[in-house]
Amino acid sequence: MKTKELILSAAALIALSVPSAFAQSASSATTTTALASIAQRKDNQQDRIANGIDSGQLTAGETRNLETKEAAVNKEEHTMRTEDDGHLTAADRAKLNRQQNHLSRQIYRDKHNGRTTRK
Repeated sequence: MKTKELILSAAALIALSVPSAFAQSASSATTTTALASIAQRKDNQQDRIANGIDSGQLTAGETRNLETKEAAVNKEEHTMRTEDDGHLTAADRAKLNRQQNHLSRQIYRDKHNGRTTRK
């Protein structure tokens, strides 16, 4: 009888603590996403382009186009930092984030458009 009560108590405790654990992980995931650095996104997008080249999903022209756009975003970031003594303002970060979102969508579209390189 005591074993059954112990098991039920443990199950109740777990059931009550699980929602709060998920809430904490969801909020920390949101915080982590919000604080993701511009440099990390650049690295991730560069990796996605490299994976597209390796898998044959990106053609030479698509790769050249994506790399050109990425270089333009990098140059603009450098210009923004130069204008503000090496820092980015909130407006600068928002603009760079929009540009990186646009580039990310372009990478996805190019990798999934059905054009491939011959191997």
